[in-house]
Amino acid sequence: MTLTAAVAEGKGKPFRIASLELDDPGPDEILVRLVAVGFCHTDLAAREGEIPVETPVVLGHEGVGIVESVGTGITKVAPGDHVVLTYDSCGVCPNCAAGHSAYCYDFSRLNFACRRPDGTSGLRGDHGAVFRGFFGQSSFATFAISHERNTVKVDKHLPLADLAPLGCGVQTGAGTVLNALKAGPGSSIAVIGSGTVGLSGVLGAVVAGCTTIVAIDVLQSRLDLARELGATHVIDATKAPDLTAGLRAIRAQGFEYVLDTTARPEAIAQAVLGLAPAGELAIVGVPQTNCDLYANMLAVMTQGLTIRGVVEGDGDPHEFIPRLAALHADGRFPFDKLVGTYDFANINEAVADQAAGRVVKPVLRF
Repeated sequence: MTLTAAVAEGKGKPFRIASLELDDPGPDEILVRLVAVGFCHTDLAAREGEIPVETPVVLGHEGVGIVESVGTGITKVAPGDHVVLTYDSCGVCPNCAAGHSAYCYDFSRLNFACRRPDGTSGLRGDHGAVFRGFFGQSSFATFAISHERNTVKVDKHLPLADLAPLGCGVQTGAGTVLNALKAGPGSSIAVIGSGTVGLSGVLGAVVAGCTTIVAIDVLQSRLDLARELGATHVIDATKAPDLTAGLRAIRAQGFEYVLDTTARPEAIAQAVLGLAPAGELAIVGVPQTNCDLYANMLAVMTQGLTIRGVVEGDGDPHEFIPRLAALHADGRFPFDKLVGTYDFANINEAVADQAAGRVVKPVLRF
């Protein structure tokens, strides 16, 4: 079948809109007609080579759409179902079996190899094969092929196009607070970086009942939005370069939780010193290649601190994404305030606007 896709052709090159030919889905595959797709910084990191994927490739990993057809081995969704697409996982390794599919033993192959198990992509352009299967979907296209593990059925009464950010960025931020850190009522949290993931963390902290919620960023517009979403305090990092002092000025005893979305070693090192005894710091940002983590080891040891990485919010997407969608429908999780919408053909405009801070979460509509 013929589809329209945004093709990434290498570092520094804009996305190119092209007509491509897609093979029919196999027995364990699902064909989804896309309605919308979020643009995530991870897509840009892949295009720029920070995440190793072969090019030319169709990226996109926050797709939402309607099931068009299914292979003979598919039982959980059927044609006509409304679905949110998310990351893929094997379902059988120890971590998947324990409910931590974001740490699937086969995560890299399933999400970044962009090939079927037989080595083919099943997608072709005028100049040969185009790689496909990024995060098990490659949803920068009018159609995507997905799998049962990364295809989440949602209520047909919900506004489907609005749910696109749930597939990665929003579930990462909110899930880190609710699933990984398990922040509880009355607790304190600081969120470094007020992009999609960080602001979703703020929203998650509100749902969790945290009473001290600090948002940190360099853009005043994003700090203002953080306050609107429920942050009790903000720190302008351009005016408070000593993050430790800024955190301690708000809560002298330190914070129970810190969520870092920036992957900046200097920010993480200072945030560690802003933790309360037995505090936890979660790292979710994509770092530069060969970026090392450092922290005050004496503080980590004597204060019983925990530093951990979190992928995709460490939850079960088939449970967590519908939960977030329901919270949104109830008015308790207004992630739509992060979104700016664009026609799919204007993907490069969306990328530029996000980089310039003119939009927090671009969503492309077909």
